[in-house]
Amino acid sequence: MALRDILILPDPRLRQVSDPVTTVDAETRRLVEDMFATMYAAPGIGLAAIQVGVPKRLITLDLAKNDEKPDPQVFINPEIVSASQETAKYEEGCLSIPDYYEEVARPAQVKVKYLDLDWKPREVEADGLLATCLQHEIDHLNGVLFIDHISKLKRDRVTKKFIKAAKQAGEGKADGKVHTPRKARTHAV
Repeated sequence: MALRDILILPDPRLRQVSDPVTTVDAETRRLVEDMFATMYAAPGIGLAAIQVGVPKRLITLDLAKNDEKPDPQVFINPEIVSASQETAKYEEGCLSIPDYYEEVARPAQVKVKYLDLDWKPREVEADGLLATCLQHEIDHLNGVLFIDHISKLKRDRVTKKFIKAAKQAGEGKADGKVHTPRKARTHAV
């Protein structure tokens, strides 16, 4: 298992639509292991492959609380097949948009079909945090970020902040050193 760098806004790859996974081979299994290691180290509860620079339709989740046994879940080629009209609001954050949180309204329940690591078709009916996380991560696979679900004013403000931080990190500051955000140095977003 290796920690992978997590892409940070405004990296244009975060807007890329991911390709379907065509087989579960050693490379796919290694990617899953690396994604879990990276997600846990960040720390986070969900990660899409595109967030580590791999444009494949693959998600890792673990919603277990700190005092609970880990519950790693893998979703390959996930697809929302139905969503409730009822919505629920959760404060969301994202490893690719470090230290920024905003309340987002999404369908309260979703049905998602996907493949597991044994390439078996599965389906889950999710509500609560699982529904929110699945929608958030599937959005990533489609090049959509959670900030796309908030007001244009807030979205523009946070985007400008991250563009400025990326520019400063790339150019260095007056002291001649390149400054990267704390979270980026620790592989967290």
